[in-house]
Amino acid sequence: MTTTEIAPAPAAAPARAAHLYQLDLYRVITFALVILMHVLGATTFPQDVVSDALETPLHLTREAFFALTTFVLVFSYRSRPPRPMAFWRRRVPLVAVPYVVWSVLYWGYSLLTAEQPVGSVAAALRALGIEIANGTAWYHLYFLLVTLQVYLLFPVLMKLVRTLERRPWLVLGISGAVQIAVTCFLSYPPEGVEYSTVSRFFTTLLPYQFYSVLGAVAAVHFEAVQAWVRRHRWFVAGGLVVTLAVAETGYFVSVHNGLWPELASDAFRPYLVPWCVAAIAGLFLVGTRWAEAGRRGGRVVSWAVDRSFAIFLTHPLALALLRPLIAFVGDGVGAPWTTVVVYPATVALTLVIVEVLRRLPWSKALTGRPPLELKRAAATAAA
Repeated sequence: MTTTEIAPAPAAAPARAAHLYQLDLYRVITFALVILMHVLGATTFPQDVVSDALETPLHLTREAFFALTTFVLVFSYRSRPPRPMAFWRRRVPLVAVPYVVWSVLYWGYSLLTAEQPVGSVAAALRALGIEIANGTAWYHLYFLLVTLQVYLLFPVLMKLVRTLERRPWLVLGISGAVQIAVTCFLSYPPEGVEYSTVSRFFTTLLPYQFYSVLGAVAAVHFEAVQAWVRRHRWFVAGGLVVTLAVAETGYFVSVHNGLWPELASDAFRPYLVPWCVAAIAGLFLVGTRWAEAGRRGGRVVSWAVDRSFAIFLTHPLALALLRPLIAFVGDGVGAPWTTVVVYPATVALTLVIVEVLRRLPWSKALTGRPPLELKRAAATAAA
C-alpha cells in the first residue's frame, strides 16, 4: 500500500484517519497562488486588462480551500462522526482566536497608517466590532469567518453522510444548481438591488457551498475518486485547458462588452465555475502524482504545510510593509517587473514574520499552532 492509498475500514473505527500526503502539495500550491493573486493586485492597476486576465483564473484558490477544508473534516470523521460540542470546542478556537487577534492587529495597523484623521476612540472601536462581525478588518480575513461557518455547520453535514454515500450525483446536482443561481445573482444582480446588499453574501458560506459539498462527496468516496483521477489524468489535464479557455473567453468578452476589467475578473462570475472544479481536480492529481513518485522535497513541503495558516494570516502584512519597494520598482522599471520582484520579496518577508511568531509564547493565538521549540527549530533549519 502506498502513502496515498487507504486500507479498507476495519470493523472498529480507527483512532485516526491516515495522512494523505497529496493534500500537502495541494495546500502549498494553493497558498503560493493566493500570495501571487494578492501581489498582482498590489503591483498592477485595477483597469489593467492583462493583469486582470491573469487574476481571473487565480480566484480558484478560495474555492480550492473550501473544498479542501470540508474534505479534510469529512475524511477525518467519516467513520466516527464527532459529538458537536466536543468538535466545536476543539476546532473553533483554533480559527476564532487568531481571527479576532489578527482583526485587531490589522485594524490597529490601518489606524496607524491612515492618511485621514482617525476620529474618536468610540467610533474606531465600533468600526472594529463591525469589521470582526463582517470579516472585513483586512481583505483576506473573510476566509476565516467563512471557515468558522463551515465548522459550525459541520455536525449537520455529517448527518447527511449516508445521503452523500447513496446519492452523490443528486446532492452535487442540487448544490451545483444553487451555486449557479447564487453566482448569477452576485454577478448580475436584479435591477434595484444595491451593491451593499450583494456584498453581504461575500463573507457567508453561500457563494462557496458547492465547493464544500464537492469536498465532502470526494471525502466520502475518496477511494473511488482517487482511482478515477489516476485513470483519467489526461482527461483532467484536458479539462484544465478547456475550462481555462472558457474562463478567459468569458473575461475578454465581458471586457469587450464594456464591463470594467476588475469586475470582469471577479471571483463570482459564472464562467469561472467549470474552471474552479477542473482546477481542484488538477491540484489533487498533481498532489497524487507527487506522492506516488516519492514526495521529492517532502521535508520542505511538510515545513510549509506546518506554517501554511500563519503564512495566510501574515502575508498581507508583509505585502503592506513592502509598499516602498513596490513604489520604487514600479517607478523604475514598471510592469511586469514589479510583480516579478515583489512576489519573492513578499514570500521571504512572510516567512521571516512567521518564524518569529512561531517562537513566541503566544504563538497559538497568532498562528493557530503551538510555539516551536528551539531544538526543533534548529533541527528544521539544519534539514
